[in-house]
Amino acid sequence: MMFDTTLYLTVFITLFVIMDPPGVIPVFLSLVGRKPKEARNRAAWQAPAVSLAVITVFAVGGQAILNYLHIGIPALQGAGGLLLLLIALELLTGRENNQSKAAEDVNVALVPLGTPMMAGPGAIAAVIVFVAQADGHTGSYLAIALAIVTIHVVLYIVLRFSTLLIRLLGESGISLLARIAGLLLAAIAVQLIAESVRGFVAGG
Repeated sequence: MMFDTTLYLTVFITLFVIMDPPGVIPVFLSLVGRKPKEARNRAAWQAPAVSLAVITVFAVGGQAILNYLHIGIPALQGAGGLLLLLIALELLTGRENNQSKAAEDVNVALVPLGTPMMAGPGAIAAVIVFVAQADGHTGSYLAIALAIVTIHVVLYIVLRFSTLLIRLLGESGISLLARIAGLLLAAIAVQLIAESVRGFVAGG
């Protein structure tokens, strides 16, 4: 068994580009900015943990799950896009401020950070492809697994230390950030939906 360093770097860089740790910061801060410090720190590890669990499940049996449910990548993209669009509308209109604390905790850990922003259609598809290409080699599987863990450690570090910016932003800064994050999420959602439609048309 030989550890495939090239594959490790390839998977890590691919997931870094797709999951975009710096790009998650505005959304994260807009959702946790008004919460207590303990809740912010908890959300900083919960979101990557959820993403890691989802990515791991799809890495182990993703293709089998999709085949069994007769779901294609375009369907995942469409669902992810619609989900992000709903969150984007809440951020743009300020409706997230009226949610209960429990609902906010769920939103931060599960939606939209854990999935579909981190463990989104792009990351899931990339992992499924890399695992399929590993072709039974233990060293390749190890490299893929280590790359997945590494990117989630990076995500945790980025989110954990991004909470330090909240003091500088203040209430008005967080509100502004929420609107910007909503606009960015809306753009990502539209892109996902467009790619979903393109995939369905190409598949048809």
